Amino acid sequence: MVTLKDVAQAAGVSTSTASRVLDERLPPSRSAAAERVRQAALDLGYVRDPLASALRRSGTSSIGIVVPRLTDVVMAIMYEELAAAAAARGMFAVVASTQDDPDREGQAIQSLLRRRVDGIIRTTARTDTPQHTSQHEVRQVLALRGDNQLPAALGDDVLGGRLATRHLLDLGHRRIALVGGPSYATSASGRRRGFEEALADAGVALDPSLVVEGDFSMEAGEDAALRLLSRPDRPTAVFVVNDNVAIGVLSMAARLGIRVPEDLSLVGYNDIPVVSKLPVPLTTVRVPFAQIAAGAMSLLLDDQDAASKALVYAPTLIPRQTTAANPR
Repeated sequence: MVTLKDVAQAAGVSTSTASRVLDERLPPSRSAAAERVRQAALDLGYVRDPLASALRRSGTSSIGIVVPRLTDVVMAIMYEELAAAAAARGMFAVVASTQDDPDREGQAIQSLLRRRVDGIIRTTARTDTPQHTSQHEVRQVLALRGDNQLPAALGDDVLGGRLATRHLLDLGHRRIALVGGPSYATSASGRRRGFEEALADAGVALDPSLVVEGDFSMEAGEDAALRLLSRPDRPTAVFVVNDNVAIGVLSMAARLGIRVPEDLSLVGYNDIPVVSKLPVPLTTVRVPFAQIAAGAMSLLLDDQDAASKALVYAPTLIPRQTTAANPR
């Protein structure tokens, strides 16, 4: 008897992929991998057993989504977009959070695997720890953060950092600070690289004392702002690689009596909904979350050929009221 595993081997895909392609309950895929599966099934004379399939697929037609924390607005937005992209494929998204802890991430992945998800999308990639992979035949892809190994759907963070910094340079600022994120996140390191490249292109020397790194919290923004804005030679502008952190910078600037944008220009990153409603609406870089989610879903369900492929989507600068010409 020809088995599903035989079909998968003949098509060069995982068993879970072959099962998904041949499941009449799901929208048909037109990818090259799906066509190979259907042709292999035809060539081998594979006949799907509905009863056995139902037993195998108990608890499936679902995608596991792993995020650092849902209290982070960026990650909550990303999860919602991924859930919508899964629903458009007739699938259900199951979320697990890790608090950005590698050990908890491993536990979260195992929990999702026990629920027999058909694949996993992670927004938790770190470059400082080994990646969690599974011996199970379940495909994993990354979103927002990459690791240069697994397939990933990403924003062009280098371009975004350049856009933000170029905007401040065009306004006449030359003493520009950076409030960065954790170095293990490729999103943060890419935005820092874009910042440095834009300064170099403009012939502006990077002052290392104006670069402060932390996590993606408002508290990190407050701490960084206190360090940068308390100095006598404080910067005239700050690029912050996350809107949550930018809100912390705004809070500390207000406490120090520094007006935005009259005394200080500020650019954030992500364009979370709240920043357009602030008393002084935040200039920021908009991340195309919906495109990233659709790309991650396509990598997970359609494109089985490229083991380390990256889909990269361009961000957009959104000028608002926290940036102005250099007053000095």
